[in-house]
Amino acid sequence: MSELVPLTFHKVLQSRSYTVMILGTAEKKFAIYADPQVGYHLQLQVGQAHPSRPSTFDLFEHIFKGLGAKILQVVINDVQDTTYFARLFLEQPLGDQKQILEVDARPSDCVILALTLKIPLFCTREVLLTTVAVDDAI
Repeated sequence: MSELVPLTFHKVLQSRSYTVMILGTAEKKFAIYADPQVGYHLQLQVGQAHPSRPSTFDLFEHIFKGLGAKILQVVINDVQDTTYFARLFLEQPLGDQKQILEVDARPSDCVILALTLKIPLFCTREVLLTTVAVDDAI
């Protein structure tokens, strides 16, 4: 298993055609690009605003709760060219035991869930080493 590195969300930059999420550690920050709708949801979470209607992420939270599943962590586990990949780790009761579920998910969705639900966000050491560092001034 790869070493997991804790990540911090630093900021979101928004344009009409894309969103840039800046994530990283104290030593290195990197950018993940997503569609503009992601930026809207991220800005709601960062600004702690409450939209008048439930979001898709609220739906995810209610579904997980309804299934008795708890989100344990998010791991950005791969990057190919400029495309990032993530896994969402859930814990779900199975009788008197618990099972760990690993779900393939878009990193942008995972970052929003991590911020909304205050779940730990990680990447693998290999991903961090592969990413292109961005300047703090961005």
